[in-house]
Amino acid sequence: MSVDVTSPMPGVITEILVKVGDKVSTDEDLMILEAMKMENPIPSPIDGEVVEIKVQIKEKVQTDQVLAVLK
Repeated sequence: MSVDVTSPMPGVITEILVKVGDKVSTDEDLMILEAMKMENPIPSPIDGEVVEIKVQIKEKVQTDQVLAVLK
């Protein structure tokens, strides 16, 4: 079963801290979203593995846009 990691707000992806195949822990930061001149870490909601990263650095994202998929 896969879990989508979504954006909590509109902004720009400034850093991607993981790659496909990485094992991650709950609350581990996956990427950094810049919104309103603040850096907002995007944490993993589960212990799992990164299956897909759906965004790139400098990409503008919208609220609820899928950023990554974990399993």
